[in-house]
Amino acid sequence: MSAAGVVHDAVATALAGAGVGEGRRLCCALSGGVDSVALLDALDVLRERFGFALEAAHVHHGLSPLAGEWQAFCAGLCAARGIFLHVFRVDVERDHADGLEAAARAARHMALAQVACDWLVLGHHRDDQAETVLFRLLRGAGVRGAAAMAVCEPPGPGRAGRLRPMLALGREAILACARARGLAWVEDASNVDTDFARNDLRHRILPVIETRFPAARVTLARAASHFRAASELLDELADTDAGACGAEGGALGREALLALSSARFANLLRRELRRLGASPPSAARLAEAMRQLRVVSGPLCFPLGAFACYSYRGRVWLARARVAEPQAFAWQAAVGEIAWAGGVLRCRAATGEGVHAALARAGACRLMPYPAGAVLHLANRPVKGFRKLCQEAGIPVWLRGHLPVLEVDGRIAWAGGLGVTAGFACAPGEAGWLLAWLPGISPSAFSATAPVPRRSGLSSY
Repeated sequence: MSAAGVVHDAVATALAGAGVGEGRRLCCALSGGVDSVALLDALDVLRERFGFALEAAHVHHGLSPLAGEWQAFCAGLCAARGIFLHVFRVDVERDHADGLEAAARAARHMALAQVACDWLVLGHHRDDQAETVLFRLLRGAGVRGAAAMAVCEPPGPGRAGRLRPMLALGREAILACARARGLAWVEDASNVDTDFARNDLRHRILPVIETRFPAARVTLARAASHFRAASELLDELADTDAGACGAEGGALGREALLALSSARFANLLRRELRRLGASPPSAARLAEAMRQLRVVSGPLCFPLGAFACYSYRGRVWLARARVAEPQAFAWQAAVGEIAWAGGVLRCRAATGEGVHAALARAGACRLMPYPAGAVLHLANRPVKGFRKLCQEAGIPVWLRGHLPVLEVDGRIAWAGGLGVTAGFACAPGEAGWLLAWLPGISPSAFSATAPVPRRSGLSSY
């Protein structure tokens, strides 16, 4: 097979394996280097055969005085082939905790994620894979981290799929293809700067390793596939454990979760965080979350970065750690949804239930946070304090300050999670407004095991 045929065949195989076909939208990440240029060329050759629409995206980091020239090169290349080019200019965080390389990579990924497409196609190859495996192992990565990159990462909610069709090819094969096709590309001098960790691995450390292990790049890439298989097995185990823990609405049974071994416990929590799109916490932070879940029998909210581990009334779940502070505002009763404290407040018309529509229309209405220290007289229930009512309703301590309250002419008519107050409840046959608050941290995480009051606003309609 010709040099070009090797690359084009690998790209075609990856496209077919991902099910890319008529009408799919592909975007090639185009830096202007030989790898991305050879990939764009292959996709251009194959787009008529597969029937997909092809675009490209270039990220201008501003880190090199030649960055403008690289952008112009990519623009000219795409214009000559009739390919639309997205250009993103990004500001790279110079004092990033993980260094300039990591900062540039993070900025690039955020920019590319903005492209509306079905598949983002990347020019990574086998040598990149080997370097990534070695780099991550030296930083103490676990099985999933050591699995490095996958040829195909299917699309997810709000996220394009990722394709790396040249991942099994060495850099020499890609160079041979580019030369055979008469392609032009740009060279980034920073790629040989060994002050950067990955470049040091590529140009100094791996060549030394290869004096004793000539096939090191091939075997490291093969090791990545073994790690990936192991990672997939761990995900399957996490699915089994989640089922055994009675996963419901994103929550797990605390007793069953604590019965797992520490390794399976940690594996399940990592998988749940990954499912939510959260960055993995450090091993020490995760271990502390597990320790507190074992020793704290009451309510728990343990931060894990942007997310937190919550435990309440026998259930454990993971969700956003921070929600917006609620602010009071005037409210006109209307069917629809309102954002409130990281969740959603829904309102719909009803008959014989909810807040009496005539009373709501007659007064000045506003939504506000619950006033501290107040007591409530819920319809058909005795007068009780806010804290007691929340305990009975199964509302966790950390959520109580975010409960939405409907006030009509200075009197509380309804409280999220608690219900309608006496004097504002609809009688049978009367028109009403039925309100329901779905808190952002987990709509169903604390309703299954707690006695929910009549007309509770935590449940959906």
